[in-house]
Amino acid sequence: MPRRSRLIRCTAVLALLAASTVGTSQAADWSDTSLSYRYGTKFAEPFNDNDITKNIVNFSHVSGYKYGKNFFSVDLLMSSNLDPSSAGSNSGAHEAYAVYRHTLDFGKIAGKSYAFGPVRGVGATLGFDYNSKTDAGYNSKKRMVVAGPTLMFDVPGFLDVSVLAIWESNAPYSTFTNQATPRYSYKTHAMLTGAWGIPFDIGIPLSFEGYANFITAKGTNEFGGGTAPETNIDMQIMYDMSGAIGAGKNTFKVGVEYQYWKNKFGNPDRNNNGATARTPMVRAEYHF
Repeated sequence: MPRRSRLIRCTAVLALLAASTVGTSQAADWSDTSLSYRYGTKFAEPFNDNDITKNIVNFSHVSGYKYGKNFFSVDLLMSSNLDPSSAGSNSGAHEAYAVYRHTLDFGKIAGKSYAFGPVRGVGATLGFDYNSKTDAGYNSKKRMVVAGPTLMFDVPGFLDVSVLAIWESNAPYSTFTNQATPRYSYKTHAMLTGAWGIPFDIGIPLSFEGYANFITAKGTNEFGGGTAPETNIDMQIMYDMSGAIGAGKNTFKVGVEYQYWKNKFGNPDRNNNGATARTPMVRAEYHF
């Protein structure tokens, strides 16, 4: 089956899944919705040697129901003018990046335990990434579908590790040349991914949160060049300041965050300093 046909088929399956979760979210056993803000001055973009300042506003929702859980997140990323919105522009690029993951817990479906060793459960994850960015050189319109098995580890909080197949495409547009590239599907590739949120206390309530993605190369890019494997690690230490201001537990959090992203979006960082980011940030969250 052609790569594009596989992508369309997977997208159709996810559309049905998303429709089903509308009903299940109403019967959620638990949920957490948050608005957050983060800020950093050392963001990087491929083929751009500048340190870029970004303000990022995020909306996230996670919920658990009888057979599994849902995660949805949207980032609105606003760059400084060193990542311009178009050729010759004095304004910065804007980007919206959405992620959805649905994890089915096989133990909950079967009504029995699949725990072994440090693993408390086994499941499967389906999801998608979707982005739209206005910038000078690429104007990403990423469409990505993922699917694969998941292990849920027995830790305080949570630690989920998945091996996912990725079907990805893009359709860039350059404002330098005013030329559009037809939507291009990369080779199906793989991702080892982990997400965690682990509380701990050293006299004040803290948590170690984040995700790590290790992504294999995805063949040639839209322009015939080679791609490189990616490492994207984003982690934060958050302080739950809710008690200090008389709010309920886990309502207000502040903390520091760090992202390391090598070969960003599959662009090799050889002679391309912007393809690897080392970005410290500050972060604040409101949960409701």
